[in-house]
Amino acid sequence: MRELILLRHAHAEPAAAGQSDFDRPLSPIGASEAEAAGRWLLEQRLIPDRAVYSPARRTRETLEAVLAITGYVEQRLEDSIYEATAGTLIALADAHRDVDRLLLLGHNPGLERVAALLHSGSSSEYRGMPPGSVAVLSFASEGPVEPGVATLSAFWWP
Repeated sequence: MRELILLRHAHAEPAAAGQSDFDRPLSPIGASEAEAAGRWLLEQRLIPDRAVYSPARRTRETLEAVLAITGYVEQRLEDSIYEATAGTLIALADAHRDVDRLLLLGHNPGLERVAALLHSGSSSEYRGMPPGSVAVLSFASEGPVEPGVATLSAFWWP
């Protein structure tokens, strides 16, 4: 069994005048949410083998807070996660089939749509992923990552 852990970045500060969305830092609440997500992952023994994350500041800060609690793992920055579609995220997860437990850290609406698509085969009725939330999807050991092949084995939010 392989697992895909989807982690949405925690709450970020609103963009300051002249600041891009890309450069928004975590808010104090977001920092607490990211630490709570790390504690939950550790308590559930859901330590990833590899973390693939968006280059946006808030995702990098979320990952840093999570890994400070769970322990550091292999990390790969992936530009395509920022503003990714569900299709882009599925292709990315499929490209990392060499690990048993992959953490993808990014943004909505892509994450909530890929969770729905992988679990139910459709993203038309996705339920949402609040900031700092975690969805864990389980797959058969062999075979591609594609719509409808996963089981949603856990969902947590701060």
